[in-house]
Amino acid sequence: MRGFSVLLLAVTLAFRGAAAESPPRPLTLRQAQQIAMRQHPRISVATLTALAARQSARAVKSAFFPNIYASATAVGTADPNDTRIAAGALNNPVIYDREADGVTISQLITDFGRTRNLARSANLQTRAEEMNLQATRAQILLEVNNAYFSALAAQSVLAVAAETVKSRQLVLVEIQTLATNKLKSDLEVSFASVDYDQAVILLAKARNDLNASFAVLSTLLAERPPKPETFQLTDEPVPAALTNDMSSLIFEALGQRPELARFRYQRDAAREFAKAQEKLIYPTINAVGAAGIVPTGQSQLPPDYAAAGVNLHLPLYAGGFYAARRREADLRARAADETLRDEENTIIQDVQVSKLNAEYAHQRLALTQQLLQNSNEALLLAQARYKGGISSIIELSQAELNQTSAQIAGADAKYDYQIQRSSLDFQLGRLH
Repeated sequence: MRGFSVLLLAVTLAFRGAAAESPPRPLTLRQAQQIAMRQHPRISVATLTALAARQSARAVKSAFFPNIYASATAVGTADPNDTRIAAGALNNPVIYDREADGVTISQLITDFGRTRNLARSANLQTRAEEMNLQATRAQILLEVNNAYFSALAAQSVLAVAAETVKSRQLVLVEIQTLATNKLKSDLEVSFASVDYDQAVILLAKARNDLNASFAVLSTLLAERPPKPETFQLTDEPVPAALTNDMSSLIFEALGQRPELARFRYQRDAAREFAKAQEKLIYPTINAVGAAGIVPTGQSQLPPDYAAAGVNLHLPLYAGGFYAARRREADLRARAADETLRDEENTIIQDVQVSKLNAEYAHQRLALTQQLLQNSNEALLLAQARYKGGISSIIELSQAELNQTSAQIAGADAKYDYQIQRSSLDFQLGRLH
């Protein structure tokens, strides 16, 4: 008996010492969600990627605006009267000594809609990244919810384990006292000792599981405390039973899931890009203007200059380059369409499975409540029978084990239902 008491005392002091070193931090589910939304690196990555996509779209749209650049040129020749470029160029080969400064303006007149298609594709890709940000936020919320409810379940199991150790210690002390007075056998003391040992092991495991749950939750909060952190969690109300039929839930998911919206935007972006690639063989017409001054130079050069013109670029042949690019874009657009269809099928499946799991979890919640009630009644009867001397310690031990199992099952069922409901909300696109 003394050895068991010392073990329990050591475990209790260790737990109390840990608590003294790191007092539990009060935390609600809402607070956990808000902290994760502010600090989680995956959300930062998705946000920065969406911002980068906006800049990419701006870069594509810049083709609609004039391209203006300044130039400064200084040229010196070995022989101003007899310097010509004779090979490597088709323009005027005469080179004059000079220093000139000027401005050149180039403006796209039309490329028959190709740039417009590219701009639309970039805009759609930006929307896709924004939807990816929403999807990432929903995924983090789901993980936070699951970690929070898992920690609550571990917390409840720890309370059950602590109460089990306390009750079985009382039984062990009582039986040892009776055995000392020759009213109980050493065999019964052994059975009670085994039950007590099992309760202590259960308590240690429950404490470890709770600390592991706190570690997962702390990681999702994107915090790096100098030592493991513990939390004082607030219980959440249990959601009501589901009343929606499967078809309405599937319809809701197909319309609300940000992942589907992202794939739709990506498909549309791929289609616009394919249209742009079809126009690679179309002409491009640009207006070009240049003006400047020539402060110093040979007498053949005027002191200033200005010119304007129109340039027509018509692709004729590039070794199959344009056809290959057009075909590639078309195939990628078709692949994006199939990817969307596959994602829709997956979401339909996930909604069906999540709804079934949530319904089962709700049924299990009611069943475990009934199980706990029956196990409590059975334990009371077993205790009365044992004290009356009409049953053995084995019957009492089994009744205690059944009660402990029922209490743990009840805690698991309660929080598993909340986890399953959170999972269903995620599948329906309700987490945001």
